[in-house]
Formats: sequence, C-alpha cells, structure tokens
Amino acid sequence: MQRYQLSFAKVNILSEHIAEVIVGQDVVISLEMSEEYDDFLTKIFSDNFALLINKINEYDFSFEAKLSVASHENLAAIAVVTYDEQSKSSVDKIAAIRQRDGWNLKVFNGLNLGWQAGLDWLQSELNNEVLNN
Repeated sequence: MQRYQLSFAKVNILSEHIAEVIVGQDVVISLEMSEEYDDFLTKIFSDNFALLINKINEYDFSFEAKLSVASHENLAAIAVVTYDEQSKSSVDKIAAIRQRDGWNLKVFNGLNLGWQAGLDWLQSELNNEVLNN
C-alpha cells in the first residue's frame, strides 16, 4: 500500500482505483487545502476512482471548501466511515449543501465494521461504473 502525507491529511492508496483519506485532528480544511487535495488526486488517478473517508478525527471545512471539495470529475463514489453521531451529522450537512452535485455518497458506522463495508461498497460501485460504460 502506498502512503502519502498532504499538508492536512494522510492518503493511503488501497487499490488501483480507491484511496483512503484520514484528515488530521482539529484541521479546518481551507479552499487551498481542497485544491491541494484535488491536484493530488489528479496525479494519482487518471481514470474513475473512489474515496474511503475515514473520519477517525474531528475536523471541519471552511465555507469555500464545502463548496469545492470532492468535485473531481473522475470521482465515482465516496464512502464515509464515521464513529459518532456528530461526525455523521457533519457529513449529512455537507452532503445537503452539495445535493445538486449528485454525489454517490454513503455513510458507514465504523463501530459496526463500517470500514470494510465501505470498502466493499466502493468496489461494487466501481464495478457497476465499468459495466455501465
């Protein structure tokens, strides 16, 4: 597994088309960080890909970052693994703001084997994407 360190997050490449993202504790993701993230994903993935967001830490987004994060054209699916109700609520709020973008997003409970379920779901979504194209 390849591991990368961005200015605000660790990224683990789990497969040819899936990356796990772990944002640092108490980070406030800025528009610049969001752009750093998108640039990184563009360098790593040349085709459709999926993200497993592992919310083991608490963090937030600036308003501008909420409007731009996860808008990469090749992003096929996002699985978010949360560990408490507050984290799930923050995901729901950002998803509501970005509802028009039509994210293929699903939230999984990390306390109930959600990490593996999220990874399995992403693989299934990518397989469906291949079959439909």
